[in-house]
Amino acid sequence: MKVLKDILYKVSLVSTVGDMEREVSELVFDSRKVTLHTAFVAVKGTQVDGHQFIQTAIEKGATTIVCEQLPDNILEHITYVQVLDSSVALGIMAANYFENPSERLKLVAVTGTNGKTSTVTLLFQLFVEMGYQVGLLSTVENKINEEVIPSTHTTPDAISIQSLLRKMVEKGCTHCFMEASSHAIVQGRTIGLTITGAVFTNISHDHLDYHGSFDEYIKAKKRLFDILPKSAFALVNADDKRGMVMLQNCKAAHQTFGLRYPADFKAKVLSNTIEGLELDVNNRQIWFRMIGEFNAYNLMAVFGTAVLLGEEEEEVLMQLSKVKGAQGRFDKISIAGVTAIVDYAHTPDALENVLKTIDGVRTGGEQVITLIGCGGNRDKTKRPIMAKIATQFSDKVILTSDNPRDEEPMAILREMEAGVNPVDFKKTMIIEDRREAIKTAGIMAKKGDIILVAGKGHETYQEIKGVKYPFDDREIVRELLNLLNKE
Repeated sequence: MKVLKDILYKVSLVSTVGDMEREVSELVFDSRKVTLHTAFVAVKGTQVDGHQFIQTAIEKGATTIVCEQLPDNILEHITYVQVLDSSVALGIMAANYFENPSERLKLVAVTGTNGKTSTVTLLFQLFVEMGYQVGLLSTVENKINEEVIPSTHTTPDAISIQSLLRKMVEKGCTHCFMEASSHAIVQGRTIGLTITGAVFTNISHDHLDYHGSFDEYIKAKKRLFDILPKSAFALVNADDKRGMVMLQNCKAAHQTFGLRYPADFKAKVLSNTIEGLELDVNNRQIWFRMIGEFNAYNLMAVFGTAVLLGEEEEEVLMQLSKVKGAQGRFDKISIAGVTAIVDYAHTPDALENVLKTIDGVRTGGEQVITLIGCGGNRDKTKRPIMAKIATQFSDKVILTSDNPRDEEPMAILREMEAGVNPVDFKKTMIIEDRREAIKTAGIMAKKGDIILVAGKGHETYQEIKGVKYPFDDREIVRELLNLLNKE
């Protein structure tokens, strides 16, 4: 049990009604999880307003209500806490409830359109290799040392973050690397965290359905850097013009990484093949297992972060050359002379990066067959752009379902098709069923060809009409390519 007044430390209060010495058994913002003596925080979400469930929470046993507007009916046995912003209050309260675990960790938050998962995963692998106890919060999975905890969001909710960080501290972790999505930043999920350093990878067209405009999307990312203390570091991509925007009015120490412009941590690509990358890093020639220029940026972000965390450059580069990267990020599968690459690329910029990387490692007349879709209930403006990029950089393209969610799959595919130039119609086909699309790509592929299966990467499901069906691109690709090879 925690005392309410202690949990509210540093929360901006408007008014209070009732006993502030009340004991709290649990902190929740979902009325379905309320139990006896719970403190229920009524948060205004994008779809649902938690204030609508205050009475339900009380009926289920909540004895403390934290809200922005007090209900009309005030009950004597309940403590009411009125705050300016419930989301902000939730972040601070969660930190207090779990005894501020981020103060006992070196916590690094990584934000950007592309590269977040790869960067935090590489950091996790690197620090494990260097002998540390490490935590990971990512799109693919959450980890406490070797313990895997399934991930449901790019960035967990404020309570889950603090709970996981507390467990990391209890398990002896000294470092944690987390993704910070723009949604999470705007929704206050990073409030209450003591951040050692923040990393900006890049920014491009995405999530405009949520943020409304590209300018608001940029501002969302910048909020992470605005809250950094002087003691922290801010590491940004010098080759992305918005990198300097992130540093405006940022109190933390400014650092940069990149490949083209002057930077504190800079690399030059010496060679890029299907087997890996060779980089010149501070006059040291190092070979890495990753492929493509976009991974060179990820590697430099990781290198810079590790050095800023106090690690020796030589040791970092030696250990970094061993790591493999994240699941579903340029995963290569070779069967019977055909190479399939499964990648999470679900934005125009990410798709173009992957296709340019494939083009850069082609050695002869092999054809590139790209299979791509777009998610339902998400930013519609990128759909024609994705199809246009796929046809520009591929010999053949199959437009297929991604996660259509509540939308009609064919409607999404027709919106994508609208971006295809007339001259590219002949090399483009639509196959709604994703499994059938992968099979068709396998049938079309000849020895030496490269198949790109893009959009879902590490995901092990396909969401259709509110139901998540088992579907792992990597397993399906292996199964069908092996089957076709036997026929």
